[in-house]
Amino acid sequence: MQNAKALYLKFNFCILFLFFCMKTLQSQELNYLFKQGESGYKCFRIPAIVSTNSGTLLAFAEARKNSCSDTGDIDLVLKRSEDGGKSWSALEVVWSDGENTCGNPAPVVDKTNGNIILLSTWNLGTDHEKDIIALKSQDKRRVFMLKSTDDGKTWLPAREITRDTKKEDWTWYATGPVNGIQVQKGKYKGRLVIPCDHIEAVSKKYYSHAIYSDDGGDNWKLGNSTPQDQVNECTIAELSDGKLMLNMRNYNDTRVRQVSVSKDGGHSWADLKGDPALIEPVCQGSLLSYKQAGKKVLVFSNPANKEQRINMTVRLSFDNGKTWKYSKVLHEGPSAYSNLVVLPNGNLACFYEGGIKNPYEGIVFQEIPLSDIKGK
Repeated sequence: MQNAKALYLKFNFCILFLFFCMKTLQSQELNYLFKQGESGYKCFRIPAIVSTNSGTLLAFAEARKNSCSDTGDIDLVLKRSEDGGKSWSALEVVWSDGENTCGNPAPVVDKTNGNIILLSTWNLGTDHEKDIIALKSQDKRRVFMLKSTDDGKTWLPAREITRDTKKEDWTWYATGPVNGIQVQKGKYKGRLVIPCDHIEAVSKKYYSHAIYSDDGGDNWKLGNSTPQDQVNECTIAELSDGKLMLNMRNYNDTRVRQVSVSKDGGHSWADLKGDPALIEPVCQGSLLSYKQAGKKVLVFSNPANKEQRINMTVRLSFDNGKTWKYSKVLHEGPSAYSNLVVLPNGNLACFYEGGIKNPYEGIVFQEIPLSDIKGK
């Protein structure tokens, strides 16, 4: 009996040890581009990434000095890669304002001249989101723009554009956080469009909207809110017919992403519709369109689970988002915010928050060969 009990205990120990080894190996396989503790920052969150005209990858994040909290001393930081993501520069601070919050990076590349425009938001580091929403904060949420004319090597000082992009009766406000787009065809060709969201002061309702520029980012205009509420952080892509699609984080009970289409370059939006294929635990996601073999392809990434921020998944659609027949799970474990990008070699990459115990252990860069994304 004693021998049987000893063997049973030894067997269970071996199983636990094997499980620990598998988890450790999985942790080692996550290719962290930003990781907790790096450069004196407690936490990195809110990934955003673009590829410039020269093929340089610019990976942005919020560097949170003292904790993973959305409030406090937060800087916007950047790493650059000139070899398709194989190697990266040291961490660079793009925007810091002492102990205040500089966040929600939303970059867009102007393909006509190569300039990179970075939209962002600011608030006092001592002001919490709940107090800003309740109109009890010392200051308000503000909108800023930064610009680089040398492939992201240097940046012009942040310039405030709140007056042109935010209504007086809005409290909370967010740019992105994800890349913006430049319209490629039709009447609005060349327009820069940034997905955003806001909260109304009186009703406390959440809405998505877009801001746009027709002069390379010098001047910005505010588009209309979505017709319905209960949506906020959103991502945008151009469809094959030139219409724009907005894909939104959803707060109703369905736990599926909400989508809407614009026929006027992002100024106004059709009624919201749920996409039953794109399940979510209420979290940010990323939508991207690009051409593959001459055809427009939509790509979407998010933690595909209705209850938890786990299971980071990339999906492909070849019919403007009507169906999503191809997918790949990048990380089954904890994961949250993400941003997709097309690499110079034609593969996709996903830049996402992920970890073993929680989603915020670091931000991962993962290249995805198209052959890895399988059909149902």
